Amino acid sequence: VDSGFPRSPRGFIKLARALVAAVAFVCFAASSSPGAYTSLAGMEVAITGLFFLLYLLKLDQRLSWLFWPLADVFNSVIAALFLLVCLFAVVVKTNKGTLAGGVCGLVLLVLCVVDAVLLSRKISIDGPRGTNTPAK
Repeated sequence: VDSGFPRSPRGFIKLARALVAAVAFVCFAASSSPGAYTSLAGMEVAITGLFFLLYLLKLDQRLSWLFWPLADVFNSVIAALFLLVCLFAVVVKTNKGTLAGGVCGLVLLVLCVVDAVLLSRKISIDGPRGTNTPAK
């Protein structure tokens, strides 16, 4: 277990994403919003939670067949694109629960962009990734 990960900037962003997505999910579910909003927030909670556990338990080092930071960047970018739908929830604002969920969704969109930027700084294309790379 990587006990320092939750206190790192990446860990804090992941945890914040999961919590804000959970709040958005509760707001959408309680206000009887359309299913797309509720399922989008629920999937974001699940996927972000899985990535958080992946890094917390250091499974990214054990499962080295996939370049996890790049997969995480793709997840953040695609989630940000899907979360643009929450803009419609803010514009329509059929009730206060939908409005609150939409605002949480827009905050979540910003957190996804920040997460993608932090992760993209970690990725190096031409740097060594493993022990099979010859020394220069």
